[in-house]
Amino acid sequence: MGTDEGQPSERPAHRVWVDTFEMAVYPVTRGEYGRFLNETEHAPPREWDNPAFRQKDLPVVGVSWYDAQAFCRWLTHPDKIFRLPSEAEWERAARGGQNGLRYPWGDDIPKWVPNGGRGPLRRPWPVTIGQPNEFGLYGIGTNIHEWCENWHQRDFYRNTPAINPTGPEEGLRRASRGGAWRHAWTINRTAARSSLDPTFRYTDYGFRLARSLKISAD
Repeated sequence: MGTDEGQPSERPAHRVWVDTFEMAVYPVTRGEYGRFLNETEHAPPREWDNPAFRQKDLPVVGVSWYDAQAFCRWLTHPDKIFRLPSEAEWERAARGGQNGLRYPWGDDIPKWVPNGGRGPLRRPWPVTIGQPNEFGLYGIGTNIHEWCENWHQRDFYRNTPAINPTGPEEGLRRASRGGAWRHAWTINRTAARSSLDPTFRYTDYGFRLARSLKISAD
């Protein structure tokens, strides 16, 4: 996890263990989030009625960290508890087993990333565009920033736990990962870290679901 060549908050590169978990193949889409809104009285995302974001297979954007938490609670039932991934889980999933690579698909920006990874673009692209990484995940690291569960702390890596790190106990900003369509580059390095006030609703922020798994000894 991390790197010795990036920003100070990404240093040092270090080894961590995360327990077995599942990560959603795609970020939560506009269509999925629309069903959540129809069944609850939750406030819609920022610019929900903007035609640029109405396509059902686009990632939902304009959601705060608290909105993402509300969606997780709505989707959860006794057999499956859904949540946001920790930063460590997100990076593990994005790396796809390729620990030394710059991006989830290799050291170069994949050819399928719209406009060669250069932005800003007019809107996010459908979640099914492109090729999956080694773990079968689409679009991780590009298109939208994805909320993570934990608080963000710039120097957390200096004393991070080696097993299931979940971030500091408190903070002002929640962690996020991945590039976004609104930026000069729409794809981020796998080790790159970002964060945002959890109440903010930016149109380049969405989320991807995770859940813990218990592996039987049998």
